[in-house]
Amino acid sequence: MKRQSIKVVNSILLMLAGMTLFSPTAKATADSLGQSGTVSVEGSSISNPIDPENPDDIADPGEGPSTEGPLRIDYVSSLDFGQAQLSDTNRTYTALAQQFLGETGPRGSYIQITDQRTISTGWTLQVKQNHQFRNTVIQEASEQELSGAVLSLDKAWANSNSISGSPTVTRETIALNSIDTAYELATATAGNGRGVWTIAFGASETNSNDMENTLSPVVDAAGNAVKDEFSGKPAYHNSAISLMIPTATKIYPVQYATEITWILAELP
Repeated sequence: MKRQSIKVVNSILLMLAGMTLFSPTAKATADSLGQSGTVSVEGSSISNPIDPENPDDIADPGEGPSTEGPLRIDYVSSLDFGQAQLSDTNRTYTALAQQFLGETGPRGSYIQITDQRTISTGWTLQVKQNHQFRNTVIQEASEQELSGAVLSLDKAWANSNSISGSPTVTRETIALNSIDTAYELATATAGNGRGVWTIAFGASETNSNDMENTLSPVVDAAGNAVKDEFSGKPAYHNSAISLMIPTATKIYPVQYATEITWILAELP
């Protein structure tokens, strides 16, 4: 199989009084949260990102990585996490929802795929975590990793305005329990998955696709709405993407990072 892959780095910053999880290029303050994404120029080798809930609409999630070619990845959401209070008993944290410039509201994180091959033999989409969340600056080598931390992807669904048949998306929660192991997210058989497709994790309450709402507002300690720094709109959590850290795992007030690889492969 011919393979195209794209890596997205997710970082965790742990602070003395709490916990902040965010992408390396995003900034977070008490009243704003960073969120990043991508937008491409439409042409023969790249496609503009679209709204995963309204695929007829072009959307602007900001800049980000993509691949080229007739079978390609147009866009992958950043897996960003907002501020959360560190607890001895509850260490499951939910990601921030995807934000956009303009009128598009918050959405679940998503990946966009385009198949413009003359003969579509089908494709598969997989994801793997290259290494555990870690910080190599920590003096004690045995404590540099967040041992047992698990990133999970759930509520996946496909959408498109293409007349092609839909790819089959896994309905199971993808818990990245095994490092450097590829997990299958979606498969398009021959003739299906053609055109531009999005595979989203979660959805907003305004979606017209009968998908469960997984978004909830981010509020501060006083109950006030927290602003997303990128879009200037209210920030939202997305419960479809979560990170669980065992209570027995020692956490330092430093930044931890991992790498996630998305693999798009042609079927024979």
